[in-house]
Amino acid sequence: MFMKKLYCFDFDGTLTYQDTMFLYLKFYNPAKFRVQFIRHIPLFVLLKLKLADTEKVKKSFIGSILKGQNETKIKEKSRKFFEANYPKIVRENAMDFIKNIDQNNTESLLVTASLDIWTQPFAEAFKMELVSTKAEFKNGVFTGNFIGKNCNGKEKLERIKKEIADEKYDKIIAFGDTSGDRPMLNWANEGHYQFFH
Repeated sequence: MFMKKLYCFDFDGTLTYQDTMFLYLKFYNPAKFRVQFIRHIPLFVLLKLKLADTEKVKKSFIGSILKGQNETKIKEKSRKFFEANYPKIVRENAMDFIKNIDQNNTESLLVTASLDIWTQPFAEAFKMELVSTKAEFKNGVFTGNFIGKNCNGKEKLERIKKEIADEKYDKIIAFGDTSGDRPMLNWANEGHYQFFH
């Protein structure tokens, strides 16, 4: 009898060497990125001091670069971003681990606060279902908003539970590297913190 397993992987910092949000936005529009990064420094400082709301700052920064952009162009850029950065931004030992997962009776989720816009191609390459913060498009244009909440902390766990709704697993194994992954790590049968570092 096979054990049914579920793997939950955080993305930024856990599987990758660096945060992909800044990487992607810089890749998308380097000039605009520089200007908006400087403009957002006071907000980033407040975030570090825990005096600002993560979701609001994130929306503001992403929106300042991508709002009003065409969905087709965004997807095209995301594909190019993936091709330029995969697998070099992925930790080698994480890559080996993923490649060696026995696919029989096993499901794997890529669970990330990063947007689906640029993480979807990575999830596909890892052969994982994506659970992420979702970008809102209206009439093929990015509104600058998210559908639902930022996929972090407790929300991460809520989204996983929704994703696996009626499934039963013998073992759930989770990997994360920040406090935003704690609810997911504590909930899993096996929670690994900074396992690939």
